[in-house]
Amino acid sequence: MERFKSVKRASILGIIGNLFLLIIKSLVGFITSSQAMIADAFNSAGDIISSAMTFVGNKIASVPSDDDHNLGHGKAEYIYSMFISIIMILMGVGIFKDAFNSIFYHNNLSFSIWLIVVCIVTISVKFFLYIYTNKLAKKYNNLLIKANSKDHRNDCLITFGTLISSILTLSKIYWADGIIGSIIAVWMIITSIKIFKESYDVLMDKSISEETKNKVYEIIKKHSEIKKVIHFNSTPVGYKYQISFTIYVDGNLSTFESHKIADDLEKEIDKKLDEIYLTVIHVNPIEVE
Repeated sequence: MERFKSVKRASILGIIGNLFLLIIKSLVGFITSSQAMIADAFNSAGDIISSAMTFVGNKIASVPSDDDHNLGHGKAEYIYSMFISIIMILMGVGIFKDAFNSIFYHNNLSFSIWLIVVCIVTISVKFFLYIYTNKLAKKYNNLLIKANSKDHRNDCLITFGTLISSILTLSKIYWADGIIGSIIAVWMIITSIKIFKESYDVLMDKSISEETKNKVYEIIKKHSEIKKVIHFNSTPVGYKYQISFTIYVDGNLSTFESHKIADDLEKEIDKKLDEIYLTVIHVNPIEVE
């Protein structure tokens, strides 16, 4: 399936790009004692883990349904997204602690032109990865790649902050390095919490959105033979939903006629709404005057 192949390519590209950035950021960060750059390097390490998790989660999610997993393996996307968010939260807390301490304790940060070069290279690489993954996220509605896309976007802004702190060292403003390192950590934590919540909602079988539910009802309303609809339920199946509900039709219709109405409606909903994985309709008779 092209959806899974595209996410696989994006995850591999993310691993390669972030590994390159991790190496150059670590070298320059430790040589110059830049807390912001070191924090940025840890962020790149987290990005490698994130891309690796994306690769593994996507591979599992691509496995079709079987006897043990009747609805497929799509929720692997959300399980691994949750793993990513937990790792990033822990890393963010550690980075914040180190960066916060550097504000109050002696910092041996020294300016280097390599800080500027690394920042510019990072922004360029991350902007490319953001454009690429954001396009895939919109096309396939994949939480794993969406999380990666947001991370790449944030990294562009975060590294821009690191660039500013590096330039400020020329004016002997060293405290800015620790502050920006703290901001990086807080940003990582906030972004990770949002991803965790979105993953948690799906894994806890959060209902389909009101917007999609209304679309389903709009389709039902076009069928005048359906007199009543009750017991609407939805269950996440990977990045899509399985829905079920009960319809009431004229009790004078034959069993074949009433079930044909349900069968036709199921096919119509599944065809028109990409968000729907499967529609199951129960039919009840109703007395019509």
